[in-house]
Amino acid sequence: MGVTAALQGGGHTHQFTADRALALVRVCRVESVMFASTRALPRSSLGPEFRKLWAASAASNLGDGVTLVAAPLLAAALTRDPALVAGLAFAQRLPWLLFPLLSGALADRFDRRRIMAAVAVFRAALIGVLGVTVVLDVASIPLLYTAFFLLSAGETLFDVAAVAILPAVVPRDGLPKANARLAGTLTVTNQFVGPPLGGFLFATAAALPFLLGAGGLAAAAALILALPGAFRIERVEGASLPALRIEMAEGIRWLWHHRLLRTLALALALLNITLVAQVSIMVLFAQERLGLGPQGYGVLVAAYGVGGVLGSLVAHRVIARLGAGRTLRIAMLIEAAVPAALALTRAPLLAGAILVFFGVHAVVWGALLTSLRQDLTPARLRGRVESAYRLLEHGGAAPGALLGGLLAAGVGLTAPFWFGAVVGALLIPLVWSTFSDAMVAGARRDADAPASSEN
Repeated sequence: MGVTAALQGGGHTHQFTADRALALVRVCRVESVMFASTRALPRSSLGPEFRKLWAASAASNLGDGVTLVAAPLLAAALTRDPALVAGLAFAQRLPWLLFPLLSGALADRFDRRRIMAAVAVFRAALIGVLGVTVVLDVASIPLLYTAFFLLSAGETLFDVAAVAILPAVVPRDGLPKANARLAGTLTVTNQFVGPPLGGFLFATAAALPFLLGAGGLAAAAALILALPGAFRIERVEGASLPALRIEMAEGIRWLWHHRLLRTLALALALLNITLVAQVSIMVLFAQERLGLGPQGYGVLVAAYGVGGVLGSLVAHRVIARLGAGRTLRIAMLIEAAVPAALALTRAPLLAGAILVFFGVHAVVWGALLTSLRQDLTPARLRGRVESAYRLLEHGGAAPGALLGGLLAAGVGLTAPFWFGAVVGALLIPLVWSTFSDAMVAGARRDADAPASSEN
């Protein structure tokens, strides 16, 4: 997913999947019936149930976008110690290193719709309580750390279940379009609407963005509960549940034995490290190489967001026209070329145009990768597949940021970009034969085979 989630606080989309538990589990008949019925929908339609998920995503992400700005503003109002303010970001990111694999196993054990609703209610209550403490003037840094650690811990479970549930709601050939719509919604709410709204509300009354965030999450819970049916894995009656660590290991083994998804996972893990290295010094690059001030830097970041929104509108058409294999290959070429182009330019307008293009690419790339992961993974393993992806995504953020700083300090501000270009170029010949239409078609045949299909 290129610069995708990195400018939004994440990274590339990685492909992960998980092993099969043989006869121990089978997909709940209700989910299977729903999935089969959605495939009968017209190609142009994503169906009414997707619209509920889409609206829930918008409400939840708007709440997150508002608190994205309000949380550090509150921390800065409580203390002027830079280390304590920075500690909030650490508290928010730590759960993504601790809990993804556990969240994936839980998402594959229980009804995914109920998991998402329960987590949304929990997060709404938590952020609502935080808003009340602000009103009562009893908020504190330890309370802020605790609240956002728990909010992020819940988010690991919600996000994993959300990706796992989507193939039961939309038809297979609607997955790229659905994933692109969700990515575009994330960009709008987290980059364009949420942050400025959060800043405005905080300036009006410090508690308002937290109370609005709680309302958004409560609305998301109601919309998710409006989905009909059940979305769970049905266990063989009388069979004992394996230990969670066994189920987590099963997912990693399945991924490792899937050539296409394994190759995507490893390539994207490396690309994510180089990407975060670039993003970590982007503000300095914008100021010292492009000559931009704070407003100009904001416009530069917004340019990427504009590209993301455009990408969400065209992703499914691009993928349908080019085919999955050709899209993967072109994406790898872009991943190598764009960092080099940024390293070579000193023109702000050209840099902005490059980021618009990269934003389009990021959503197309991300929509395809997420759709492949959903399509090729057995339904009962989707939570563990997504959790492995998230772990690699967030696991590369810290070393990537550190590497970016070291390269920029030791070699120069363009060094992280050249590093990304070189790594991308070296990966191309290694993945070229795997990223092909024939390989994708073969993987889909294997996923549809009666012996392996559990959708």
